[in-house]
Amino acid sequence: MAARWEARADLIVAGTGVAGLTAALRARELGLRVLVVTKAAGDDGNTRWAQGGVAVVMQDQHDPGDSVARHIEDTLTAGAGLCDEAAVSAIISDGPAAVARLRERGAVFDAKPDGLLERTREGGHSAFRVVHAGGDATGAEVERALLKATVDGRVPLLENHVAVDTVKTPLGAVGGLLVLDGNGVPGVLTAPAVLLATGGIGQMYQATSNPSVATGDGLALALRAGALAADVEFIQFHPTVLYTGRGARGRCPLVTEAVRGEGAVLVDATGARVMKGVHPLEDLAPRDVVAAAITRHMAQGPGGVDDHVFLDATSLHDMASRFPTVYAACVSVGVDPAVDPIPVAPAAHFACGGVVSSVDGRTGVTGLYAVGEVARTGLHGANRLASNSLLEGLVCGTRAAEAVASDLALGLIAPARTSDVSLPTAPVADRDLLQRVMSRYAAIGRDAEGLAVVGSVLDVSTVDKQLESRELVEDAALTLAARALIAAAAERTESRGCHVRTDHVERSGSWQRSQLVRLTPTGQPVLADPVLAEGVA
Repeated sequence: MAARWEARADLIVAGTGVAGLTAALRARELGLRVLVVTKAAGDDGNTRWAQGGVAVVMQDQHDPGDSVARHIEDTLTAGAGLCDEAAVSAIISDGPAAVARLRERGAVFDAKPDGLLERTREGGHSAFRVVHAGGDATGAEVERALLKATVDGRVPLLENHVAVDTVKTPLGAVGGLLVLDGNGVPGVLTAPAVLLATGGIGQMYQATSNPSVATGDGLALALRAGALAADVEFIQFHPTVLYTGRGARGRCPLVTEAVRGEGAVLVDATGARVMKGVHPLEDLAPRDVVAAAITRHMAQGPGGVDDHVFLDATSLHDMASRFPTVYAACVSVGVDPAVDPIPVAPAAHFACGGVVSSVDGRTGVTGLYAVGEVARTGLHGANRLASNSLLEGLVCGTRAAEAVASDLALGLIAPARTSDVSLPTAPVADRDLLQRVMSRYAAIGRDAEGLAVVGSVLDVSTVDKQLESRELVEDAALTLAARALIAAAAERTESRGCHVRTDHVERSGSWQRSQLVRLTPTGQPVLADPVLAEGVA
């Protein structure tokens, strides 16, 4: 089916999270014609669900002895040897200015009576440096401010249009997007630059903190365009998602790490401390450590519960006012955090890897840029430090817009001709089956046998289909992302960060490198030549 309509711009931004909207606003300031496209409503992205805050060391607003250098050090430690140090330094150093710009655009953070911003501490941080809004509704406030600025700045927003494929120039550069509207009618958006800000892949698993839109669309689109991905085996499971019963599916309420930052502790059904003696930081250890410890504790069965533990926040006297979102979620399932321990369990939360890109958003494909969770800048390595994701979106969104403006001025990018655009065909697996096998065999604990099972199940259950609806686009993206993940996870025979191999429990120095994934001409994800990966941290 050929495209039936066409629209033009200088920059197309796919996604309405913090990274995409920040990029769109900065590009508009630079005089570019910008069009933002999203497959759902403008406020349906993942940003709104971010509770904890933004990790940043503000001038004259930090703990004694804290510094940008210490924030960088904490990020590198959490990343377990796979961070790109130059990227970490650039993003963290740009953080204060990025937060200042966000506040200028209308975002209101929680402040003390003296006007200084309130700060909290989360896992892996050596200081109180996480600024927040609405207690535990930082993402919602960031999204509100950016969407309002987008409307006020007259940046066009095309809702309910899913990106299906890139449109290429004769030389193989990206020059637009093929999209479907809510009725399945195809159209083409042409622009010299396409910026992917489509978020993560949490819907690959049965239980996740991510909304329903997090289906890996941007990752799949980039791979099909010829871009490389890296670190896709590193999926961060948030340690404390509200446990709502055995077999919970879809997006589950998050219990922000800041609750532990202010004194709550993990316990089992007997009241025994889960993190005691596990790590020097105990309940404030990096997320991969805490999630793995909870998983081991549940598997071993101490305390008599095998599918969740508890977060004891009864010592926090202002729970309802400090963490209103968490408090309301608990009350909705009959838990009063003032007197009851909160039932929690790990759930899929954040993709540490993604499309290989620079901190300026450039990928290896001319005209294609990527920012936010869909991108792999090297900031997160094998495990993301808490509250670095909103920071990354703010910094890299701005830098990507400036990179596009520069590339346009230099004539390095150009829109595509669209005469022969048609809907692609791709392998599609049943989503329920994919989620079940990924949750069973490719979540926190993995081994060679289980990963082989996933591969076999996907091989025999996928069917090639034309991507003529949003559901098919999403299911094809999840299928491709799952295949890429298991290929990388099977090859990495060690445990590092949030990649835990139960048959290779130690970290190996020989594996202190990232793995690149590419597509074969037939559309199969495979690991790229290790020599190519030497330039990727």
